[in-house]
Amino acid sequence: MADIINAEYPMSDFREIIVSEEEIKGIICRIANEINQNYAGKKLLVCGILKGAFIFTSDLIRQIKIPLEVTFIQASSYGNGSTSQGKVKVTEFSDLGNYNNFDILVVDDILDTGNTLCRLKDFLRERGFKNIEFCTLLDKPERRESKIDVKYIGKQIANEFVVGYGLDFNEKYRSLPFIASLHEKMYENTLKT
Repeated sequence: MADIINAEYPMSDFREIIVSEEEIKGIICRIANEINQNYAGKKLLVCGILKGAFIFTSDLIRQIKIPLEVTFIQASSYGNGSTSQGKVKVTEFSDLGNYNNFDILVVDDILDTGNTLCRLKDFLRERGFKNIEFCTLLDKPERRESKIDVKYIGKQIANEFVVGYGLDFNEKYRSLPFIASLHEKMYENTLKT
């Protein structure tokens, strides 16, 4: 691999590549095949969580071969830091009440504490959804604080701060085609605040 990904992101920003571009494609095909089987004949609404899951959501829905509708929601607990702040803020961008007779599949980039997905489950139940499932590209089980059942998990990873393929640090690194652990020197100042 080249020493420089592009002019903005040298390889020295990263400790290692955790999930390669090729592995991501395989994960998406596996999850899409399961969704195709499990939701055949059902009314499916795929709800991507912004901003981190937008790339994963768009790649995933292109591999799903059954009818579906798509919406997005914003739910964040990170702010500009490298660890969850614990308080989850939710913003919806469409009238979810128009879809509450659908099965909803919420797509997220990474599951760590579980607090965001627990808050979202309550939020969606309040809006009338009865069949709520979750899909996440990455899972950090070591960080779990809240119990949440996730039906589709791409890959379990260690408790490292990762970026790429939609995941960011201070809005950087989202466009990388792979997922890498960010070198501590890139975010150590945020840990002190």
